[in-house]
Amino acid sequence: MTKDHGPSIKDDETYEALRDQGASEQKSARIANAKANKDMHPSKEGGKSPSYDEWTKDDLYDRAQEVGIEGRSDMTKDELIDALRNS
Repeated sequence: MTKDHGPSIKDDETYEALRDQGASEQKSARIANAKANKDMHPSKEGGKSPSYDEWTKDDLYDRAQEVGIEGRSDMTKDELIDALRNS
């Protein structure tokens, strides 16, 4: 039986499967919630945003803040890109 992860996780089964595969809590929650939203199709959304390499450092910092990456204020642009790609 699938565990209830509370109101912040919309698709507990997908969340657990992703966590079992080694995905982070944040990534698992993002994907599970997107899949639970009938208006979103996460598997079809890839490739529409520009590469992080094209973002400014300020934009990368703002995104890192949204995602909750620790230590972002001390990171270089390349470190922000790595942290975002691995979050």
